[in-house]
Amino acid sequence: MGCCGDAANINIYSRAIHFMFILAVAVVPFGSLRAAKVDIDMSTAILLKVDQSGDGDFVKIQDAIDAVPSNNQQVYFILVKPGTYREKIVVAADKPFITLSGTKPFDTIITWSEGGEIFRSATLTVLASNFVGRYLTIQNKFGTSGKAVAVRVSGDKAAFYGCRFLSYQDTLLDDAGKHYFNNCYIEGATDFIFGNAASLYERCHLHSLSKGNGSITAQKRITRSENTGFTFLGCKVTGIGVAFLGRPWGAYSRVIFAHTYMSNVIAPQGWDDWQDQTKHSTVYYGEYKCYGPGADTSKRVQWSHRLSQDEAAPFLTKDMIGGRGWLRPTPKNFKRPSKL
Repeated sequence: MGCCGDAANINIYSRAIHFMFILAVAVVPFGSLRAAKVDIDMSTAILLKVDQSGDGDFVKIQDAIDAVPSNNQQVYFILVKPGTYREKIVVAADKPFITLSGTKPFDTIITWSEGGEIFRSATLTVLASNFVGRYLTIQNKFGTSGKAVAVRVSGDKAAFYGCRFLSYQDTLLDDAGKHYFNNCYIEGATDFIFGNAASLYERCHLHSLSKGNGSITAQKRITRSENTGFTFLGCKVTGIGVAFLGRPWGAYSRVIFAHTYMSNVIAPQGWDDWQDQTKHSTVYYGEYKCYGPGADTSKRVQWSHRLSQDEAAPFLTKDMIGGRGWLRPTPKNFKRPSKL
């Protein structure tokens, strides 16, 4: 079973999402809602250092996050020195504008081992808005025997650059909000990118560990009016067995692959209906100018879409997640905290 085994949590989650993303049209660019402006100097950040050797402000990542004032109105840049950090980390909802950065993803590793409930098992949980993750490996080493989330992203306006997400089942819970993933590596076997966010994945590498018919995505858009879905733009898909591009966690599941290389890991039919043919008329699964041996659409299921240029255009820029209004550059200036 994939990510949909926790019925009680799914019902609560579905009701919450329904009220978060209400729009009036069926197929619109993801994330076109305007967010309220916050007057914050994005060019300057307060620098906190985490170093396991003790040559920093903190030896644990969670301690550095907890040191950020509640409802802060400044950017905090938490620099994590190389090492393997065995921590289960939560960025609380009242800790916005945090950047958590390593130097190289293979050198800076956050690891945990926990399976079970998808909303609680994550190695890293992001509940705050305006979070940025950079150059980190985040893994859940629970193994192949059940759900084990590496990263849960439930805060709005979150971005990840050059990160690696590793697990087996349900690796990345791309839960709710507008999100951006750039040059990230995401690995898993079953529903390993799932949730109901409005997200753009750009130049990311998706690697399937499925030996059978695992699914890369399980997007959970549940009504026609929800402004959510996943777009994979300029990505690469590889694997070791056979995998589907996606299956519908929600009846109106929406996933687009564009300008993406697909190895022969992709099953010829491309998409799976999760044994529910009633979703054929409601899901929105599209491909546009993909290439590679797995991109042949001649045997795709008839309820998926081969997009025209006009149909694909709304999904091919950061405008689809309103990114021009919230994606922020790396700070140019740093200052030390007045006290810790």
